[in-house]
Amino acid sequence: MARPLRIEYEGAFYHVTARGNERKEIFFAGHDYAKFMDYLRETRDRYHFLLHCYVLMPNHYHLLIETPEGNISQVMHRLNASYTGYINRTRQRTGHLFQGRYKAILVDRDNYLLELSRYVHLNPVRAGMVSNPGDYPHSSYIPMSRTRRTI
Repeated sequence: MARPLRIEYEGAFYHVTARGNERKEIFFAGHDYAKFMDYLRETRDRYHFLLHCYVLMPNHYHLLIETPEGNISQVMHRLNASYTGYINRTRQRTGHLFQGRYKAILVDRDNYLLELSRYVHLNPVRAGMVSNPGDYPHSSYIPMSRTRRTI
């Protein structure tokens, strides 16, 4: 049975998540987070999406993406394939890094964006990794006392 097609249209907002295969880590060292962000920037420059917020956890990630060109499938294929290739090369491994297909939930920008941003940024707090979202380094969360991070 074929997978259902993704709903894609210009200006859509998506909450995108991908988890490590068997819930295992996808980021093994600090430079892996940096490399993922490099791939995210390269993919953004090529496919012109807007990244509103993100958090990179050791075994999964969350992205809030807006696609002015209606191209979420191209964006995610490029991002996940590039990062998987990098991990497989540097770790001398083969096979899948991610558990199944990424999830891209269409988001109603008016009613859900603020709540979704809270959910994304509080992920490390709920996981017991930090007590304050501003203390987690692999996130777009910006405490009022710091300058804005950009990708």
